[in-house]
Amino acid sequence: MGLGVVLLSCYELGRQPQQLASAAAALERAGFSPVLCDVSITKLDEAAVRAAGLVVISVPMHTALRIGLELLPRVRALAPRAHICFQGLYAPLNAELLRASGADSAVGEHEGWLVELAEALKAGRAVPGLPTAGSRPRIDVVPARGGLPALEKYGRLLVAGEAGVERRVAGTLEATRGCLHLCRHCPIPPVWNGRFVAVPVELVLEDARRQVVAGARHFSFSDPDFLNGPGHAMAVARGLHAQHPEVTFDFTAKVEHLLARRALLPELAALGCVFIVSAVEALSPLVLDVLAKGHVRADVEVALAAVRAAGISLRPTFVPFTPWTTMADYLELVGWLRENGLEDEVDPVQLSIRLLLPPGSLLLARSELQPHLRGLDAAGLQHRWVHPDPRMDALADTVTALCEEAATLPGGQEPAQTFARIHAAAAQAAGVAAPPPAPVRRRVPPPRLSEAWFCCAEPT
Repeated sequence: MGLGVVLLSCYELGRQPQQLASAAAALERAGFSPVLCDVSITKLDEAAVRAAGLVVISVPMHTALRIGLELLPRVRALAPRAHICFQGLYAPLNAELLRASGADSAVGEHEGWLVELAEALKAGRAVPGLPTAGSRPRIDVVPARGGLPALEKYGRLLVAGEAGVERRVAGTLEATRGCLHLCRHCPIPPVWNGRFVAVPVELVLEDARRQVVAGARHFSFSDPDFLNGPGHAMAVARGLHAQHPEVTFDFTAKVEHLLARRALLPELAALGCVFIVSAVEALSPLVLDVLAKGHVRADVEVALAAVRAAGISLRPTFVPFTPWTTMADYLELVGWLRENGLEDEVDPVQLSIRLLLPPGSLLLARSELQPHLRGLDAAGLQHRWVHPDPRMDALADTVTALCEEAATLPGGQEPAQTFARIHAAAAQAAGVAAPPPAPVRRRVPPPRLSEAWFCCAEPT
């Protein structure tokens, strides 16, 4: 009798789970028949869990990890003798806590190890040793998406036009995994240590072809930084456009890569790129230095101009609440967004995000952080910190409430209105005059995804 395997996804930013599909493909090639379940879309398949000898809970992000831990007791009750493995970027960072909570193992983005584990469990052998630190996964199979909910169940690309808003079915592709850079607040460096792996171009394009057949008309590249390997990135983008010229795409890239590769931007636009996400994080020189972002405000402005000149929208992301962000810094940021007409390219929730400090964060070793730490919040899977200026913590709560209120309104609130309320709240907190009404900009909003994108910190 074969080993029953269940793969559970908790949440992947409103996208069809890439990590789960990759794990499924590796296991299927090895002769297993995993049952896939995305609990952000469908109910937990309790019958499959009861019959499983191996349950894998995918945790590529902090939100998924929190949901996965909440799900763990239920899974254990349904399958008391099953091996429960947490797999993904956040698993090794929280391995000790996961095992203490009842998980049997925790591994990073290594599908090959899951195959070894399943084979060992099937044969009654001991659990194999975990991949050594620094080992790179072998990615040599096209993700198997057949057992997942249909693409139309996930986030869409919203394209505004005279006839209204078109909602294009969006898929997900992975061209690289890991990252060259060592930004201190990011969860990737403690696991990848400045390395990345390229997915063979032919595998990426075959994954795209299958998703196009399934209805995809837009793709989001899940790479932490699509331009880590610019030659590889362009080969993927050119191949995608040659095979599917009607399809658009978006990707994430560092500010310094946008500057170094700005000559590629016009071609990327011609190949179908409609927007680029970039983790700007802050404008403050001090904050950028502590986070080791590798850019300054002037670089951001040059990158913004270059991306716009190419006909692409830039969607900056931010971590506006850190222990080193002053009230003046926050006012500068909201004013800068307004001056540059970014209200339609930054999700208002970006102005509510507080620095996340997961176990293993490179920032924990920094002397600048020590005065602000208040211990580990095991339930929240993060280290607590407080701001030296109580007004900043209060403002973070206020901005979060404003964003939540805007999201609950029928049809949502226009981003410009939410930004105006946030700007007014920040001015009130700082004890300065509220800004005058923003000028009305009569332009069609650029394309965006229906699900907001978050970087290395997430609202709780």
